[in-house]
Amino acid sequence: MQFQRRLGRFARVGAVAAAATLAAIPLAVPAQAQQGKVLRVALTTGIDHLNPFTAVLAASTQIGRFTYEFLTVPNAEKAEASPALAESWTPSADKLTWTFKIRTGVKWSDGKPVTAKDAAYTFNRMLTDENARTANGNYVANFETVTAPDDTTLVIKTKAVQVNMNLLDVPIVPQHIWEPVTDLKDPKTDQLAIAGVSDGPYQVTEYKPNEYVKFKANKDYWRGAPKVDELQLLQFKDTEAAVNALKQGEVDVINRLNPNQFAALQGQEGITTNAAPGRRYDELAMNFGVQDNANHPIGDGNPVLKDINVRKAIAQAVDTQAIVDKVLKGLGQVGGGVVPAVYSAYHWDPSDSEKTKFDLAAANATLEQAGYKKGPDGVRTAPGGAKLELRLTGHSNRSYDQGVAQYVSGWLKDIGITVKQDLVSDDELSDRTATGKYDLAIGGYGTSPDPDYVLSLHTCAARPSADAKGGSTDTFFCDAQYDDLYKKQLTETDDAKRAEYVKQAQARLYSQYPTIVLDYQNALEAYRSDKFSGFTTQPQPKGAILEQTGYWGVYGATPAGSENAKDANAVGGGSDSTVVWIVVGGIVVVVLVIGGIVLSRRNKTSEDRE
Repeated sequence: MQFQRRLGRFARVGAVAAAATLAAIPLAVPAQAQQGKVLRVALTTGIDHLNPFTAVLAASTQIGRFTYEFLTVPNAEKAEASPALAESWTPSADKLTWTFKIRTGVKWSDGKPVTAKDAAYTFNRMLTDENARTANGNYVANFETVTAPDDTTLVIKTKAVQVNMNLLDVPIVPQHIWEPVTDLKDPKTDQLAIAGVSDGPYQVTEYKPNEYVKFKANKDYWRGAPKVDELQLLQFKDTEAAVNALKQGEVDVINRLNPNQFAALQGQEGITTNAAPGRRYDELAMNFGVQDNANHPIGDGNPVLKDINVRKAIAQAVDTQAIVDKVLKGLGQVGGGVVPAVYSAYHWDPSDSEKTKFDLAAANATLEQAGYKKGPDGVRTAPGGAKLELRLTGHSNRSYDQGVAQYVSGWLKDIGITVKQDLVSDDELSDRTATGKYDLAIGGYGTSPDPDYVLSLHTCAARPSADAKGGSTDTFFCDAQYDDLYKKQLTETDDAKRAEYVKQAQARLYSQYPTIVLDYQNALEAYRSDKFSGFTTQPQPKGAILEQTGYWGVYGATPAGSENAKDANAVGGGSDSTVVWIVVGGIVVVVLVIGGIVLSRRNKTSEDRE
């Protein structure tokens, strides 16, 4: 579920932490009272908004996926575009005009029909309201006009060719509900009278910030009602508390496990684990003198990081293979570009000639040759006399961040850079990274099947305005060569040529060291297999149940012993989707919990969206 969504890398990765303590979370609902129809998901990342225009954290965007329909959705099999609210879509010969045939018979939860006018309103609101572009603004940046000639026809004209038009990751909202809302930043937009009117497989019925979100199944959903009557997202302060709740049968499914937790749950009675290739990347961001979109400096980063030689030396001193082996216990892949390996067509790994190899001697030489001399205490000084002392921040509640921080601090000490670790709450990390108040930051981002969103996060246009509005950046990167490659990939209709531009853009980003992509973690999940007999994974056949760019895992959850269990193979994405059967444990699994995506109060994860 994309990623992108939003906000930014750090919020996605860590997302705003649940403030409620475990005791404050409404956990145990007797299993016998649920009768196998309630799916309880342990959520260890935060929720910023129910408002789909401004929801940037991974969990929030997942809620949007569960409750709103999109024009198209990535299918379960290969995460490729498949019909949703739009039954079909047709580009003009010049590919500048796209016509979507909107499905008839779909209704909002208040009984009013869903029409093309709702879709036109959604996109036009994004075009005319800066706040409406908070979560998914990159998708409409190239739009010229959006019209609905009738209730079943949506026409979008673009200024230039835009190759991701069949995968616009934008939830369509009801015009009659949202049009009267003049201020999308008003907290009242999270009220159920507004955010609760939806047309997806589930409808939000109750929301208590930092504690839970409850949903009921949409019995009138156009694909057919889910087999689960109720979905609950229960927030925990950390994954350890959530794991304990899973063991005690108080929740049914959990993801974003660390490797030790995942290993400890394997083989336990009534619990099944699932490891799938991840669609997130973890990173070590470097504050290279970040700026807003008017090129005004932001934050208080150490000026030495403006020197590409310092950033290169840091990259030479970070052993990404060791992070995968020791921190992830082998449950992941070494990082390269910002498109994870799961999306093989667009994934980029540096060649031997391009790769910045782990080499402490080379890192020391890089700094020495650039004029950074070691003092008697082993700490290097800049040509002006300032010591190379850097602050390293990350999520205090994540064992991954704690492990990475220890290794990075040791490696940088070996090259004469002192590191002060300052791991903080997700909230605080979001604030710091959004405003450039860090030197080094451990974060990450969820990505989508189409590479445009994750690439857009590193463009000049993604930087925030001077008043900190409208930004969706992951790195604050601004580079003319990168921007040119980004534009080329968005307009290139030949798949092979587009993939080459995507890879060239990643190579350019890699060479400038605004961030180091450390790894692509596997999605580690566990569930009560004594409660559920099947889930639809994405992609097939060994994908994730929860960390998806669709709603298939939640929608396809089949309670154990259900009379409809034999029909679960019909769930999944239209004619080209299938269900992978997993002996799953736990009450119905569903709710989203992804996270990463990361950061601040900027754009989405996504994704996180994705």
